[in-house]
Amino acid sequence: MKINGVAYRSVWLDADGWGVRIFDQTKLPWMVEELRLTTWQEAAHAIRSMQVRGAPLIGAVAAYGVALAMREDAGQLDAVLEALAETRPTAINLRWALDRQRAKLHNLPAEARAAAAYAEAAAIADDDAETCRRIGENGLPLLQEIAAKKGRVNVLTHCNAGWLATVDWGTALAPIYMAHDAGLDVHVWVDETRPRNQGAALTAFELGAHGVKHTVIADNAGGHYMQHGEVDIVIVGTDRVTRTGDVANKIGTYLKALAARDNGVPFWVALPHSTLDMRVRDGVAEIPIEERSGTEVTELTGRTADGRIETVRVVAAGSEAANPAFDVTPARLVTGLITERGRCAADEASLLALYPEKA
Repeated sequence: MKINGVAYRSVWLDADGWGVRIFDQTKLPWMVEELRLTTWQEAAHAIRSMQVRGAPLIGAVAAYGVALAMREDAGQLDAVLEALAETRPTAINLRWALDRQRAKLHNLPAEARAAAAYAEAAAIADDDAETCRRIGENGLPLLQEIAAKKGRVNVLTHCNAGWLATVDWGTALAPIYMAHDAGLDVHVWVDETRPRNQGAALTAFELGAHGVKHTVIADNAGGHYMQHGEVDIVIVGTDRVTRTGDVANKIGTYLKALAARDNGVPFWVALPHSTLDMRVRDGVAEIPIEERSGTEVTELTGRTADGRIETVRVVAAGSEAANPAFDVTPARLVTGLITERGRCAADEASLLALYPEKA
C-alpha cells in the first residue's frame, strides 16, 4: 500500500539484507518513523510495546525476530521461541509463525539455521500479503452488491485491520481498498477504538493516504448510525477465530455485533488462515484475553495546537482503570467469514469445508 504515493509493506529487510525495518506505529499519525531491528530482543520489544501490532503483522515480525536470533547464536532457538511467544497472548498468528520457524529450523544444523530462518520469515510475509489480497477479492462482491442497489456503500469498521496490521493490504480493509480502486463510491465509518485509538490514529491514517472517504466516529456512535440506515455492512478483522466460529477482536467488537444484529446490518469478519485456532471451541471460555496497563485508559496522547505531542490524564485522580484489550463475539452474531479461500458461515462445518486439512 502507499504513503504519499510510495508503496510500502509494513515489515521489510534493510538494504544490508539482514536488518529488519518496521514503522513505529506508536508515532502514527503524527509522524512516519521507521525503526531498524537488529536483535530478537528489539523485535520482542516492538511487539510488546505495540510499535507493531495487528495479529498477522506481529507473527511476521516475530518470524524475523527468530532470524535475527539465529544470526546471533543458532543455539538459542528454543529459548527465543518461548520468549517471543510470551509477548502477546491473544493473537494466534504469533504462535503460528513461531511454530513454522520451529518446524523449519529444529532439525537443521546450527550453521544452516540463520539462512533458513530468513527464508522462512520472508515466506511468511509473502504468504500474508498474498492471503490478504485474496481476502480483498473475496470480500469485494459484498460491497459491489450493495453499490448496485444503493450507489454509495457505507462500511463500519472497528480498530485497525488494514495494511498496518498485516504485511500488506489488510484483512477488513482489503475489500474496501479494492472497492475504492474499482471506482465504487465507498465511505467508511471509522470507530475511534478506545483506549489506544487505533481507528482514529491508524485506520484513518491509512485510508486517508489511499484516498478512501472516511469519517471518524466515537465508539458508541455506531449503533446510532445503524438505527438511521447509514451503515450498510460491518467488516472487522480478528486476532483469533475458533473451530466453531467465535471471533476474538479488539475490545468493543462484541457491542458492534450486537447493534448490527438488532438493526439487521450484516456483520462480516475478515481473516487469514493463520488466525484460525482449531484447538478452541468456546471462545469466551478458552481464548486468553490480554489485560493491558490501565494508563492506556487514564491517559491520552495527541498533538497540541502549537504542534507538540503531549500525553495528558483524562480520568479523575485516584480512580483505577481496567483494560481488557479484546473481547469475543459469539459465532451466532457473525453473518459470515471472509477468508483467502472464499466466504463461509461462522460454524465448524463451513470452516472445515474451506480448510479440510485443519480437521
